[in-house]
Amino acid sequence: MTDTTVDQATGEAGGSRSRELRLAVIGLGLRATVARHAHRPGEGSRVVAAVDTSPRMFDRARAWFGDDVRLYAGHRALLDAEELDAVFVITPDHTHEQLACELLAAGVAVFVEKPLAITTEGCDRVLEAARAGGARLYVGHNMRHMPVVRTMRELIRRGEIGEVKAIWCRHFVGHGGDFYFKDWHADRRNTTGLLLQKGAHDLDVIHWLAGAYTERVTALGGLTVYGDITDRSGQPPGAVMPDWYDPENNWPPLSLTGLNPVVDVEDLSMMVMRLEGGVHASYQQCHYTPDYWRNYTVIGTEGRLENFGDHGESAEVRVWKRRSGYRADADLVIPVPIPDEDGHGGSDPLLVAEFLRFVREGGRTDTSPVAAREAVAAGVAATESLRDGGRPVTVARVAPELARWFEEGQRVEERQGFEGGQRVEEG
Repeated sequence: MTDTTVDQATGEAGGSRSRELRLAVIGLGLRATVARHAHRPGEGSRVVAAVDTSPRMFDRARAWFGDDVRLYAGHRALLDAEELDAVFVITPDHTHEQLACELLAAGVAVFVEKPLAITTEGCDRVLEAARAGGARLYVGHNMRHMPVVRTMRELIRRGEIGEVKAIWCRHFVGHGGDFYFKDWHADRRNTTGLLLQKGAHDLDVIHWLAGAYTERVTALGGLTVYGDITDRSGQPPGAVMPDWYDPENNWPPLSLTGLNPVVDVEDLSMMVMRLEGGVHASYQQCHYTPDYWRNYTVIGTEGRLENFGDHGESAEVRVWKRRSGYRADADLVIPVPIPDEDGHGGSDPLLVAEFLRFVREGGRTDTSPVAAREAVAAGVAATESLRDGGRPVTVARVAPELARWFEEGQRVEERQGFEGGQRVEEG
């Protein structure tokens, strides 16, 4: 498994690190809240500019980043007018590839919200753009910073269940109708499918826990509930998901109204994977369950672990290590504290802190552009299989030399520092 994860140690970079980083955010929708964690005037980083194609969203930028934030209708105008250190790309999935490639070519460090792109080829183009432009690339796989995921990984790494042989993930997307079927997510032209869009997080976690990437997949699924809803009136222009989300009244799922005019993605998906080294895994995703959480089961040669809760009010990881019939009292129970900070159990602030450190100093990170690409590749292959009756599909692998470049820490940028507001080559 080629990955730039695990080691939190910083890289070496010269130049002044005291200068305030100048940041911009492209896209002011729901997940743009992640950029708010980077806006720390007087503490090392400031969001100085924002981009959105809808002027209605500009009030949000002013509320978040101050009245002096500069606003643009397009990313090219942003690049022409601003001297930036990094940009957050928080836009619909199908736009990630082009935006990331253009920003990286301009020499700007880029944070791309997951998924990296909606095709495997698109991911590879982004990775190549980072290598060619010498700019740092970071992907927003915040689940690598979720306490429950990190707890499971630490238990695996210290050998509590022996060698990992199987991983099962059940994803109950309880608010799926509101979250993914009333806007652009419901149109496969924008996402490829929800098995990729929503599953990219879980596929990345499965790879991280297993220490291996997916080689071959088969999948089944379909549009089994929301396809029966005839109200496709959509939502008002400029609206974002909290504007129409109603957890009290939008139940049962068939009572929903205002679905996107185009709904051609699956609401139920089930995939089976063979990973490198003989590890096997499965992933199930359902968008109309009454509850909303993820459940991972990891089985090794000496035991089994499972999480109960993920980033709600509480969670714990249980480990069974001796033979028995059914018993809820595991041999080892690890309570997982959920930080008070908002953002996926406190993972968003940690994700942003790692990105800003990476922009300044380089070095290894717990997220990985190559791993992000491999999660997309697995999701794309599974979607292809699902739409072809479950035909087994081999996952296309990243070029080895490209993977090595990222494994070595995006080394072109490792020679760069910051000096007087400008990037400089050292030595």
